[in-house]
Amino acid sequence: MLTISQLAATAGVTVRTVRHYHHVGLLPEPERDGSGYRRYSAQAAVDLIRIRTLADAGVPLARIDELLRAQPTEFASAIADIDAELRRRIDQLTENRRRIAELAGGEGLVLPPEVVAILNRMRDLGISERRVRLERDSWILMRALNPDAVPQRVRDKNASLDDPETTRLYLACDRAFDWDPHDPRLDRLIDDLDAWEVAHERDSQPGGLALVVSRISEASPAWQRIVTTLVHRAERRRAAALRSPRPARQVEQADQVEQAALSPGEDAAARHRRVGVAGGPTHRE
Repeated sequence: MLTISQLAATAGVTVRTVRHYHHVGLLPEPERDGSGYRRYSAQAAVDLIRIRTLADAGVPLARIDELLRAQPTEFASAIADIDAELRRRIDQLTENRRRIAELAGGEGLVLPPEVVAILNRMRDLGISERRVRLERDSWILMRALNPDAVPQRVRDKNASLDDPETTRLYLACDRAFDWDPHDPRLDRLIDDLDAWEVAHERDSQPGGLALVVSRISEASPAWQRIVTTLVHRAERRRAAALRSPRPARQVEQADQVEQAALSPGEDAAARHRRVGVAGGPTHRE
């Protein structure tokens, strides 16, 4: 006769498992002997091994008792049903694993492949994972609020990442994340970003690099200062354009050309008289 510990060791289970099988009615609980201990027969060991084998194969405990009592044909039919159920569960678990793998990056579930490719390009360029995650969030917001704009934005973003100057600014902004908002290095960076915006005629949307869009700026006081300053400068350019019949940048360029064309010692008024600007058409002599 076997003690409960010996029975458990024989079947390769724990004493707690044996007691659980007693509780659910799979394994009969023997009477206690005169010393108060349960003693198990060899048949109990055989039954426990069969129960453990079926449980390890994935058979639900609720069906094990049925199988233990089944005739061979009934047993085969029940096993076929259980096998079909296990296959269904395996397929579901395989699908769950695929989705979990996608969740590890958190991108493929909510963003199209072309946007995921952009995020991977940013990683390849050496942009920090922190910055890439913020970029991802911005794409999620854009796709939710203005999905029609995404295809053009994808084209613009890829073109930007092809440009060395744009890439330099991405990396510079990334490094500035932890800077104090009053760090003097930000002044030069803001000037560079503003020049990029003017050159690309994107002052209608401050922060065309998407490094300075509002979602991203929330993460860093330094980036918030960049956003605020660029927005202010863009508003000034728009106001200047409204006051002038020509865009502010064209006015500035025209002034520079005009100044360069002045003869030595000739002031602007003299230049205007010579070309007939200040006083109407040039008088013929």
